[in-house]
Amino acid sequence: MKYIDEYRKKEFILSIAEKLKSVSKKEIVLMEVCGGHTMAIHRFGLNSLLPPTIRLISGPGCPVCVSSQHFIDMAMAYSKIPGVIITTYGDLIRVPGSSTSLEKERANGSDVRIVYSVLESLEIAKSNPEKNVIFLGIGFETTAPLTAAAILQAKQENIPNFFVLSAHKVMPPVMKALVEEGVKIDGFIAPGHVTAITGTAIYNDLATICGLGVVVAGFEPVDMMQAILMLTIQIESGTPGVEIQYQRVVHNEGNQVALQVLKDVFELYDDSWRGLGMIPQSGLKIREELSSFDAERRFTVVVPASTEPKGCICGQILRGLKTPVDCPLFAKKCTPTGPVGACMVSGEGTCATYYKYRS
Repeated sequence: MKYIDEYRKKEFILSIAEKLKSVSKKEIVLMEVCGGHTMAIHRFGLNSLLPPTIRLISGPGCPVCVSSQHFIDMAMAYSKIPGVIITTYGDLIRVPGSSTSLEKERANGSDVRIVYSVLESLEIAKSNPEKNVIFLGIGFETTAPLTAAAILQAKQENIPNFFVLSAHKVMPPVMKALVEEGVKIDGFIAPGHVTAITGTAIYNDLATICGLGVVVAGFEPVDMMQAILMLTIQIESGTPGVEIQYQRVVHNEGNQVALQVLKDVFELYDDSWRGLGMIPQSGLKIREELSSFDAERRFTVVVPASTEPKGCICGQILRGLKTPVDCPLFAKKCTPTGPVGACMVSGEGTCATYYKYRS
């Protein structure tokens, strides 16, 4: 199959659903760890096609959602420094901090700008040499190479007023942390875009040590249903492994050029995740030799102890322990136009997805 329409054909989807019903015998729980997968599941109503033996839960697949409250509060503190321009992807601007948000700080006079690419931040820095431009780097292995490339370009072009506050994270440690915490998971639907960069080796320990199946999936309904079928066959046969459903994009070796750029700019460190706390070797910080572009090293700010929104269960949702409908704030006090927690802000957030497709 070559075209998108083929991956949405009703007859293909229903044939896979019938195959699932004949194969699935055990009660299993599968976790998707990509916000795009969560959206696809609910947009196309895939849950309604699954046998009652299969349950899908959403994990920490939304970059905006998993960024810690401390990171959000730190970004707010930087926005108040005279002569600083904050650049960020659109979703992050509306995430509530402990007491305010970037959106509110912009209304109060801070220079906060939405960009669609980190390269726009470089251009803003070049056009405003008298200002310091801080880009808020969020996302997993998919977006981190772009940030890394921008830092290398800033070094090459000698742009001294460009900085990055990095909240970039890597996926395998959090997947392993959920298993070690005891969250009921029998297999993972792995993120296609992340794996297109990293390759499949990052999941080997989940299969060989944890005994869990992993299937890398695309984002169309046929992709998702086929990945669920592949995982179910693994589990039913007792042969967990790492497989690629999304073969038109993902290859075992990943993108070596992007991986090298990541290695040149970032190094792993222990990082904090919303709802999960500190996870060893799960974050990406800028290497010492490029520290002149690290906002955290360049600017000193005092950030009070961060507090989570009262009543919000975003952390439990990110761990797959709860769903949005379990939250007393969902669709009442917490809505996309008035979000209480980060999971309702981003288009990839589980709460936002549940709200959009709740009917």
